[in-house]
Amino acid sequence: MLSDLLIANLDNALRTLTGLQAGSDRPYPGEEVPDTLLRPWERQQAGRMMRVNHAGEVMAQALYTGQAAGTADPELKTQLEHARTEEEDHLRWCQTRLRELNSRPSLLAPLWYGAGWGMGFLAARQGRGTNLGLVVAVENQVEEHLNSHLESLPMDDERSRAVVAQMRDDEVGHAATAESLGAEKLPMPVRMAMGVFSKVLTRGALWI
Repeated sequence: MLSDLLIANLDNALRTLTGLQAGSDRPYPGEEVPDTLLRPWERQQAGRMMRVNHAGEVMAQALYTGQAAGTADPELKTQLEHARTEEEDHLRWCQTRLRELNSRPSLLAPLWYGAGWGMGFLAARQGRGTNLGLVVAVENQVEEHLNSHLESLPMDDERSRAVVAQMRDDEVGHAATAESLGAEKLPMPVRMAMGVFSKVLTRGALWI
């Protein structure tokens, strides 16, 4: 029923924006890694970078939720919801690291969520190939972004690196699964627009 779908999507939005998402309860990747980052300015730098990652995970939650809401394909819906659960883990891990660094999430999180949900829903309405193609395009961008963070995080911040590395590996897996299920490559103008929006999100979340 449409009302059930709306309630479920609203519930996910509220849980995501208030930090109450469930996830799969996988352990925090940084749990066994000593937090040796001591310099205040480096902790501030790491906090800003993890805020960007947190904003990206808010958008990923919305993206997969919108994609699942917009498809009538039960197999694809199950796959999208599985990926969303892993993204919930990422969101929880980012929140944990932000607290450890005495930092905070982006104040623009509702904007990132709304944009992600709309993008996902519209892609889903274009059919299975486009829906999966969006997964590949987004996850490829996220992989590139996370690789850059692995290089640019403060040298002593192995705890954040452990979190980012596990997130990166999961994103690679999401893209590979989508390709195996029949993803179609998105048109160049769409991919360019996504790249521009990614830069907007990165710059916005870095400071706001």
